[in-house]
Amino acid sequence: MGVTEQPRGPESRDRILADRVSREGDEPAFRELYRRHTPRLYACVLRLLAGNELDAEDVVQDTWIKAVEKLDQFRWQSSLNTWLTGIALNRCRELFRKHDRNWIALGEEMAPATRGDRVHERIDLEAALTELPPGYRTVLILHDVEGFTHEEIARRLEISSNTSKSQLSRARRSLRSRLSPGIGGEQHARVLP
Repeated sequence: MGVTEQPRGPESRDRILADRVSREGDEPAFRELYRRHTPRLYACVLRLLAGNELDAEDVVQDTWIKAVEKLDQFRWQSSLNTWLTGIALNRCRELFRKHDRNWIALGEEMAPATRGDRVHERIDLEAALTELPPGYRTVLILHDVEGFTHEEIARRLEISSNTSKSQLSRARRSLRSRLSPGIGGEQHARVLP
């Protein structure tokens, strides 16, 4: 960034903070980056790992360690959040391999709960997500929750974009079938395009 350029927006702030962390080891800058990105990163990883909190905490910690080590190599061709999610995704894949779990090669935030019955609907949706095969769940979360394109998913998972589209379609169909017989299935079908 040139001396005369003025930073604007959250990505510019991330860039400034990341620069301070990578050049100076600035701990307050790291803490701010951590506070800005960890809640969303943890939520994504927790969904990818079907609600396993201990593994999710480990993956998020490993993600930040790797990110800080490689921060000076980050080229800002994507947002910091996208880059962190990619690192976390790789860590999740390693965890699945390590524990011999089945990792199937293969937008917008899901509707938040408001009050009353909506809480039950949210719980039903979260439970249905955890029941999906890991490959389906990963593509669905990356596309529908994190906003990745099929091309980005294909690169991250080392699959074709058509496979990503197919996995997403199957994941949505599976979720609809799991939710439709129960409470709020029709309402959840609107959440899943």
